[in-house]
Amino acid sequence: MTRIKYTLLVLLSLMLTSAMADDEYPSASPKMEIEEEAGLTEETDYSGSAPIVAHFTSNVSALGDYTPLYEWHIYEAGKEDSPYLIRYDANMDYTFTRSGTSYISLAITFVHGTDTIEYKMEDPFSVQASESVLHIPNAFSPNGDGQNDVFKAKSDYKSIIKFHGYIFNRYGKKLYEWTDITQGWDGKHSGHDVADGVYFCKIEAEGADGKQYHIHKAINLLRGYDKSTTTSGAGQ
Repeated sequence: MTRIKYTLLVLLSLMLTSAMADDEYPSASPKMEIEEEAGLTEETDYSGSAPIVAHFTSNVSALGDYTPLYEWHIYEAGKEDSPYLIRYDANMDYTFTRSGTSYISLAITFVHGTDTIEYKMEDPFSVQASESVLHIPNAFSPNGDGQNDVFKAKSDYKSIIKFHGYIFNRYGKKLYEWTDITQGWDGKHSGHDVADGVYFCKIEAEGADGKQYHIHKAINLLRGYDKSTTTSGAGQ
């Protein structure tokens, strides 16, 4: 009798385990990661300067025999029914280049024969790109002291998605150009220091908010008098 009871308990346990397994349905745990200087950081709500590079993963679990159909939506506030981007991949990468707040949601339809299971994020991710800011200095001193040695945009710039800078001498000769806003001119031309004096910069840029920057200004190179400086750079 004891052996029969034991056998029944084992069978009942197996049946319960099987039922629990049958009740495990496909689901997902979406994740958003943002590229920053220190590396990738996981976020649900992010605010920063455009361009903002983001990576989204669906992280499906308990898929079993179901086939997942993915649908990522990126939309603005109040426009959930008219997203400005739809993607159908399990994971996606996107670079946010417009100012304002964008929301990101994921819906998945799991299909197995005639059986379907619907999944939708309860709370969307959000990415807020600030309005653009761009300031250009009036002078720099490339004397190797580690202070203001490079002429470039001031460090308070925000949400600049396109940038092109040029440096000219007083005769209109182009001495330097660059497109990486983090870089700039070191006061050299053809490998030689140019002379102290007035030069001219031209900056063409675009902000994530659509603002166009057309900056033309004189700048002062103030390296300081140095007998070792070659005169071949004067007037270049």
